Amino acid sequence: MTSRSIFLIGPMGAGKSTIGRLLSAELGLTFFDSDKVIEERCGANIPWIFDVEGEAGFREREQQTIDELTQRSGVVLATGGGVIMREENRRHLSARGTVVYLRTTVAQQLARTAKDKNRPLLQADNPGQILQDLFSVRDPLYKEVADLIIETDKRNPRWVVQELKKRLKVLV
Repeated sequence: MTSRSIFLIGPMGAGKSTIGRLLSAELGLTFFDSDKVIEERCGANIPWIFDVEGEAGFREREQQTIDELTQRSGVVLATGGGVIMREENRRHLSARGTVVYLRTTVAQQLARTAKDKNRPLLQADNPGQILQDLFSVRDPLYKEVADLIIETDKRNPRWVVQELKKRLKVLV
């Protein structure tokens, strides 16, 4: 279809990793999950990186990883939910590929992330409020860089992939 890369952005629990793997298989592109790449390089999981280096340390690692991965062609890249908080990341994503915002509600995020202990920002008394606060800050930034926005609430990942394929053809 294209050697142009596709970058998936959106909040945690939107389905970026699942949809990214399916989409890359459908399109014959290489799949990367930026969080997994960071974990592999560090030899540690994201919560450990947050514990030891804080969010700022993690965001530094993330920025380096995004800069590198967005320079590749013909990839599908699932990013972490906070990737758009740094302007340099937003610039690289926008300039180097097609950006797809997988949008979901806070209720859906809660349902999808309830038992996931690998989400350091949610290890608190009120994860719903945290997700709502993150959505308020991040949603405008996701929209700013997105070439496409697709709602993932109550939608099967395979349906989302087929819808993306249709919409991406229009862009190419």
